[in-house]
Amino acid sequence: MKPFVRETLLRQRVRLQELDALLSAPDVVQDMGRFRLLSREHAQTRERVDAYVRFEQREADQFSAQALLLDPDMADLAREELTACERELTQLNEHLEWLILPRDPDDERNAFIEIRAGTGGDESALFAGDLARMYSRHAERKGWEVEVVSESPAELGGYKEVVLRVAGRGPDDAVYGRLRFESGGHRVQRVPVTETQGRIHTSAATVAVMPEADETQAIALNPSELRIDTFRASGAGGQHINKTDSAVRVTHLPTGLTAECQDGRSQHSNKARALQVLAARLNDKERNERMAQEAATRKGLIGSGDRSDRIRTYNFAQGRLTDHRINLTLYKLLSIMEGDLEDVIHALHVAHGAQRLQDLEQAHVG
Repeated sequence: MKPFVRETLLRQRVRLQELDALLSAPDVVQDMGRFRLLSREHAQTRERVDAYVRFEQREADQFSAQALLLDPDMADLAREELTACERELTQLNEHLEWLILPRDPDDERNAFIEIRAGTGGDESALFAGDLARMYSRHAERKGWEVEVVSESPAELGGYKEVVLRVAGRGPDDAVYGRLRFESGGHRVQRVPVTETQGRIHTSAATVAVMPEADETQAIALNPSELRIDTFRASGAGGQHINKTDSAVRVTHLPTGLTAECQDGRSQHSNKARALQVLAARLNDKERNERMAQEAATRKGLIGSGDRSDRIRTYNFAQGRLTDHRINLTLYKLLSIMEGDLEDVIHALHVAHGAQRLQDLEQAHVG
């Protein structure tokens, strides 16, 4: 275990004792807001300390087993115990390194996924539709709910733009935390359905994953800075056609950012959802600007999540997906397009965790 990780965990043990005392203090118990924050910190600290206690126990077991190697009658048993200790210590060390990383409070939020067709005309719109389907399928695998907030269908299929809301079953799902690294430019290389000569074309779409703002943030938008328009929703027809002008578009005048919703059955519900999307976009804009400033000092491994970052290529002819940020190549494109994103998401989180751990270590040394 790295020295700075052990020192961090020893400080967490002290902090746990402090939190135990604070949570029993009368003034904290009477302040529900502070009590909730401290209770949340207590649960996270307890998890770290419990895992570290287990790590220390296995270190002690390892030391005892090494001493028994000199006893001929116990040597075989000692070697088995050493192998088990080494395996578990490696797993615990990786887990503890992940546990000490600072948590982003937005990670546990639900998310909006905004997908826009880019260069490539009709093929780009079809690809945007494929990406929307891929994320929807992945959400189904995870047991998450997917809702189409707004959509602008293209003539030949797919979308010029579509916004999905993905909601987990509870705070442990951490929808935004799982999907946050999907933001950026996605490129596809394949033979379009409109291509008669069999030539491979390159098209692109952009994805922005934004944490859902809580209701207080949406309500906090200054009404004087908003323009709200209503219009008749467009759709594929049938039962989903709105019979009245119930679709809502909200414009934030200072920034020009807009959000619309047409999926709800009432103007009121569409307005509420559009305000949530707008709040998410404003927060995402602030986040990207902050990350751009940080990137000016040191370029992050994963990138800023800006739309201009080309993050991934989907090559259908070779059945290959390449994530350019971490040089990851997988030859399972068809299953990925069916929502099997676990290998991609896991690799991105591992790389991001390693980068943040390195940052923590450098800060500790400094």
